Amino acid sequence: MSRSAFVDTSGWYALIDRRDPAHRKAASTVRRLLEGGTRLLTTDYVVDEACTLTRMRAGPIGAERLLELLAATSALDMEWIGPDRFEAAKAMFRKHRDQGYSFTDCTSFVVMEERKITEVLTTDRHFAVRGFQPVL
Repeated sequence: MSRSAFVDTSGWYALIDRRDPAHRKAASTVRRLLEGGTRLLTTDYVVDEACTLTRMRAGPIGAERLLELLAATSALDMEWIGPDRFEAAKAMFRKHRDQGYSFTDCTSFVVMEERKITEVLTTDRHFAVRGFQPVL
């Protein structure tokens, strides 16, 4: 099984928007990860959130570019949240309400913990709070 790095909403947005402060770092980090044989992993919930964020900030063409990027990335694995992960995320969301995690964060944490992934392409501090290693 190859090594994987998780890509969060802010990571996808940084990749797609050249004006984002983390764009250069995101592009070089993804290039380095892929050249090293690391696969990227994301979820349907993250894609939903990233498309919505991109549409709000960069317009519909930006959101379409994001979907094209996802489709063109051959080293990308998509995980679906489904009922069991949804219930686990709901329990985590309730248990850690003091941390300010979004529900999508909790779904990501569930998948990352299940898949034993530690690296995450994100600018969201909640991943570090949860014990993951942000690479942006």
